[in-house]
Amino acid sequence: MHDIRWIRDHPAEFDRGLARRGLAPSGEAVLRLDRAWRAAETRAQEAQARRNRISREIGTAKGRGDDIEPLLEQVEADKGAEAAAAAEAARLRQEIDDVLAGLPNLPAPDVPDGPDETANLLLRRVGEPPRFNFEAASHEVIGERLGLMDFRRAGRLSGSRFVILRRDLARMERALAQFMLDVQTREFGYQEVAPPLLVRDEAVFGTGQLPKFAEDLFRTTDGLWLIPTAEVPLTNLVADEILDEADLPLRFTAWTPCFRSEAGAAGKDTRGMIRQHQFMKVELVSVTTPEQSAAEHERMTACAEDLLKRLGLAYRVVVLSTGDMGFAAQKTYDIEVWLPSQGTYREISSCSNCGAFQAQRMKARYRPSEGRGTRPVHTLNGSGLAIGRTLIAILENYQHEDGSVSIPPALQSYVGGQRLIERHG
Repeated sequence: MHDIRWIRDHPAEFDRGLARRGLAPSGEAVLRLDRAWRAAETRAQEAQARRNRISREIGTAKGRGDDIEPLLEQVEADKGAEAAAAAEAARLRQEIDDVLAGLPNLPAPDVPDGPDETANLLLRRVGEPPRFNFEAASHEVIGERLGLMDFRRAGRLSGSRFVILRRDLARMERALAQFMLDVQTREFGYQEVAPPLLVRDEAVFGTGQLPKFAEDLFRTTDGLWLIPTAEVPLTNLVADEILDEADLPLRFTAWTPCFRSEAGAAGKDTRGMIRQHQFMKVELVSVTTPEQSAAEHERMTACAEDLLKRLGLAYRVVVLSTGDMGFAAQKTYDIEVWLPSQGTYREISSCSNCGAFQAQRMKARYRPSEGRGTRPVHTLNGSGLAIGRTLIAILENYQHEDGSVSIPPALQSYVGGQRLIERHG
């Protein structure tokens, strides 16, 4: 959410930021509503002050024996004027909030401008993709040949974009989660959390999924939302809180299932596990001061990258353009892992700095160690990592011509020392 006070002071900068997002200017329209809102607030306050003054005069007039009927009529008129002005102010404030709730975060100055992923900026490539002397198979072909990946029965149970993993692949999915959590908690200082998977409207509004992206989510019949990512409950841990600066940064991690309707992904990645309605992910969330957030963004990205290095997977890091960036982000690094069957890199983690945008929506603030008052915190989130896509990358990058798959050394202790996945039965 945008701070109306900041827009008053920086209307041109606000519109420039929206223009970089490909949106029409909204600053003047918002400020016009803001002026009307403040005028209505002033009318309500003036009517209340006048009513209070006249109420005092009534007591004096009674003592003198004067006719107080005109004063009583004026009190009633002012009471009506105050109520009308207050109602108008509330309506205008809600209209302002509704407009601002639908506008995305403004991009950071160093984010590349562009309409879509074609304008993303490559930062670095790490590792060399494997070279095979045979045609690389896709992960779904490998998994089905191994007898460990079942889309047919998953479809019968739940429909498209679901999968059943068996034996070694089910074990590997669990092992990946444990490996990722151990690294993030033991080495990088993230606090492990087991959050609810169902949340209220306020939580998904706070992180920016509502109201604009309701169709991307699953909602229960009693009005709760299945989380699209653990970013939602983890970030909302500080909603409506005032934190002490000395306690920042806060770093949280969670391993959860995630649920997405993929409403805007019709026809994309219909085969395999790339784009599913239900998937597992280890999420990273940081809560910082504004002065810390840029450095925390780099740190979080490095924490996610470290996992790919340990797993021996080639990847690259790109800065998303203004047209490819998520609604709540002011800057995003995408980490993309190499998939041999596609001959390209695919996203496995997005690490975003949301600045104060989510904090304004959640009313999350901190009390500076020096000075008075409170300030909005900055929030960051990233995948550390998407487990399904990591499993996909391992299957494809560690495959052998006979259909078997080597297990990366870093993961072997999590699967009882097993080194190779072979067909069962």
